[in-house]
Amino acid sequence: MQTVSSGSYVSCRDWMRDALAGEEVILRGVSALNFLRLFVGYLGESEIDVYAKSIGHYENVNYQIVDSFDGIDYISDSGVLCSTFGQAINDLLVDFDNADEKALANALSNFYFSNNESFDGLHINPENMPNFDYVKEWAMEYYDEY
Repeated sequence: MQTVSSGSYVSCRDWMRDALAGEEVILRGVSALNFLRLFVGYLGESEIDVYAKSIGHYENVNYQIVDSFDGIDYISDSGVLCSTFGQAINDLLVDFDNADEKALANALSNFYFSNNESFDGLHINPENMPNFDYVKEWAMEYYDEY
């Protein structure tokens, strides 16, 4: 079974809110960045990435199974649990080989420029620093490229 289609919505944020209503999940990765409005997402978005304590019933939801939500930094917004920006960035950096680099660079760029051209206040886990150092240069020049 699939969630409700994103094509019926003006924003992915509203789509994710309705698609995950009643589910015990936390948005993660690119889905979290999209919900936090730090990445605009893609036209026709169909998949949602979440943390969950068990596999759900939606085929288009990527469930990252965890024992508990205790070690995850998240917020509650409009009835949706969503990883914080720092958590989402660290999640993408730790799995950098499989990460959506465009989403990562775009979100970091939005943070950088809205934070007075600084990454101050963004906590990057020590093990993620090499990947962060690689992508931050691209993020700082993101809008020069597009």
